[in-house]
Amino acid sequence: MSNDANSVEASNAENNNSEAELDVTAEAMAEATEAIAGSESDDSVQQDSAADSKSPGSELEAVQAERDQYIDKFQRSIAELENFRRRAQREAELSARYSSLPLIRDLLPAMDNVARTIQAAEQTGKIDDLIQGLQMIVAQVDQVFGNHSAKPIAAVGETFDPNLHEALQQVPTSEHPPMTVLQELERGYIMHDRVIRPTKVIVACAPPEAT
Repeated sequence: MSNDANSVEASNAENNNSEAELDVTAEAMAEATEAIAGSESDDSVQQDSAADSKSPGSELEAVQAERDQYIDKFQRSIAELENFRRRAQREAELSARYSSLPLIRDLLPAMDNVARTIQAAEQTGKIDDLIQGLQMIVAQVDQVFGNHSAKPIAAVGETFDPNLHEALQQVPTSEHPPMTVLQELERGYIMHDRVIRPTKVIVACAPPEAT
């Protein structure tokens, strides 16, 4: 009997110890849960305080500063564009004002030859020398025009072209087909595909029928 009682008491003690251990474990878990909840509440409070620190006033100031930067860049771009427009306009005006300068420089030697030819003709009185000098000058001027993309319009022997020729007179003839250019009265020139002036010519026409 005494052994049975002792065993019962031992089992009861063990049960009490396990219950005590369970109580301690439960209390520890409860304390840990409270600690975690407290830390989470602290984090939320810190986040709320950080959010509160970024007030609408600071956001407005940042937006205004960014706006001022964009406005400054826009104004600088407008000023640079205006300066570029003025420079381009000034350069275009200067280019238009002195556009004929290369042509005049190229014609100066021809004008010098005209003066020399006239002076030589006055001194010698030879018409042949004068004619020869003038022919050389005409060839020189044509060369200058060619350097500037201006070429004489072919006329004599060509078929009359109203886009290139201007007929001043018609001559009846049976030696040439009608509308054939017989004579050049004033030479015309063309630059690329644009007529500077047409060549003034005399054109052949069919002779009247004999009655």
